[in-house]
Amino acid sequence: MTEAEVKMLEEKTARMEKEASAIEEELNKLAAGDVAYTGDQQLDKLLTENEKLKHRLAILENAIKVEQSGAAGKPAKKEPKKRPTLITDINSVEGTICIIDELKNVFEAAITSAYPDLEDPPIALTLSGNNPKFGDYQCNSAMAISQLLKAKNVKTNPREVANNILNKTPTSPLIERMEVAGAGFLNIYINKAFAEHVLTCILRFGVKPPPVKRDRVIVDFSSPNIAKEMHVGHLRSTIIGESICRVLEFLNHDVLRLNHLGDWGTQFGMLIAHLQDKFPNFKTESPPISDLQAFYKESKKRFDEDEEFKKRAYACVVKLQSGQPDYIAAWNLICDVSRKEFQKVYDRLEIKIIPRGESFYQSRMDSIVKELKQKGLLEEDEGRWIMWGDEKHEGIPLTVIKSDGGYTYDTSDMATIKQRVEEEKGDRFIYVTDAGQYTHFATIDACARRAGILKNDQKLEHVGFGVVLGEDKKKFKTRSGDTVKLIDLLDEGLKRALDKLKEKGRDQVLTPEELKRAQEAVAYGCIKYADLSHNRINDYVFSFDKMLDDRGNTAVYLLYSLTRIRSIARNAQVSLDELLAHAEKNGFKMTHEAEWKLGKVLLRFPEVIMKVAGDLYLHTLCEYLFEISSVFTEFYDKCYCIEKDKEGKIIKIFYERLMLCEITAKVMEKCFDILGIKTVSKM
Repeated sequence: MTEAEVKMLEEKTARMEKEASAIEEELNKLAAGDVAYTGDQQLDKLLTENEKLKHRLAILENAIKVEQSGAAGKPAKKEPKKRPTLITDINSVEGTICIIDELKNVFEAAITSAYPDLEDPPIALTLSGNNPKFGDYQCNSAMAISQLLKAKNVKTNPREVANNILNKTPTSPLIERMEVAGAGFLNIYINKAFAEHVLTCILRFGVKPPPVKRDRVIVDFSSPNIAKEMHVGHLRSTIIGESICRVLEFLNHDVLRLNHLGDWGTQFGMLIAHLQDKFPNFKTESPPISDLQAFYKESKKRFDEDEEFKKRAYACVVKLQSGQPDYIAAWNLICDVSRKEFQKVYDRLEIKIIPRGESFYQSRMDSIVKELKQKGLLEEDEGRWIMWGDEKHEGIPLTVIKSDGGYTYDTSDMATIKQRVEEEKGDRFIYVTDAGQYTHFATIDACARRAGILKNDQKLEHVGFGVVLGEDKKKFKTRSGDTVKLIDLLDEGLKRALDKLKEKGRDQVLTPEELKRAQEAVAYGCIKYADLSHNRINDYVFSFDKMLDDRGNTAVYLLYSLTRIRSIARNAQVSLDELLAHAEKNGFKMTHEAEWKLGKVLLRFPEVIMKVAGDLYLHTLCEYLFEISSVFTEFYDKCYCIEKDKEGKIIKIFYERLMLCEITAKVMEKCFDILGIKTVSKM
């Protein structure tokens, strides 16, 4: 089977998984009572469709595993499955726990025990939604297992299967009780004592990551070009890439943050030639070229209009690439000026990134070309040398060598992935670029696998994103039609944030230092959050008015919410040490329904983080942050944290509720930190 055929299988599998997911959703709605139940015929139809899809999916997935194992035509060797270790004691948990992962472990043990002859039985777990009568989570495996058993001529029904699973479920301190509902749904109720223990750990030790296997992850993001200004087009890659790094670093992965700068190519010939003409003494006196954009435009104009200058520019490229000292010095000077300008933006947005330009890979490009030729993977095509990702020549090939003998971005990216695999020892390679480059990175992935550079257990992931639009729904530009400079955008954000704070009268109650911190938190936070809260695949409209709205799912609203939560303990004049002492002496309990609802939302933090770390869609974390804020408001409306008399004197403090406020603030602050948004104590 060729790689193209494997890819077709993978695409077919993805489509079928989507169909199966839609049917699962319909089954969940049926269980929750969100859609009308019209009898067994409706249920049987859904279950049958679901089972057919899952059976076909299993066949396709096995075919892919066989091919990728390198043993086409032979069954893939199956490793013995290791039984998960279950939590048996509340006190053994001293940090954050991913509840849905632990439930999967519990039900894997239960289903394996109830049906030991089933190979890879489905373990389907979901949140139950907002209706408490359906439990906190649901196990929906019984329907699919029932169909698998029927295929083996075992007479049964989903309710019977669900009861068998229930009877085999090991005791877990996580679960208070379970019940079989409807056509065979298992409703799971979380043990409040367990939840109180986990939340107390957050109060004592802070928000800790759930344990995961540590990977070496290389994240390639931002990537502006030397001698050009960073503009709004670089904004999304920079913001999204930074937050992806923060998610993975929080989970204790070994993350290398790389800025793949465009610092090599023919354009440097014209820049060096122009530098020599305009500042002939550049080697002894640093030239005043902080405005590299203008310098670039001047050199480009000369290049386009002056044939003599163009010839000199090409000659400069040759001398630069041959390593002549004067030309290397001129190139270094231009690169240094540019990197300093980029760093001003990174400092303001608190972006940590290591610059490593295309020039770093130049010698490695010779090596990769030689390797691909030796392996017989390059084909001549009208004077150029190309490489296909598969033997059927489907899709678009890489141009590894141009007809003039030069290299391309394709050559550079092949050298880059080889270096990151072999020298950096990466397990996961993430490229954060616009969605239009999807095909390019899919081809790089295919070619790297065909060349034996990427192995099956290594992942190359393209994190694509849409474009930034203006409020006219067209590509975001200045009134004159120029690309918006990123530094100008940040300055405008600062101005508008200050206006907003003054409009709210915050300049009257905050010190100048507090006002400045709030201004920067709001300005940069609103720009980041507006980007991250949208599904990155979609285009989004850049609107300061919407970003700075203090209602709804915006950074301003959420930052205000956090400062209000923090102010509750300040108003009660209760310190964290006092809360910890109270928890040590009296414990932490949630007695009101609104407290328990908030507590369960806070417990889901690890689930959300694990999902984001897997699919790299950060809007999920933003939605969760907004949900915390909304449920906290509901809790605060229903539950007094402090009681005061008519004169405003505190007469009673509800310490457990203040503890819940502190835990909420800690989780929200961790969410903001992962999103790269700075919080303030006063706003």
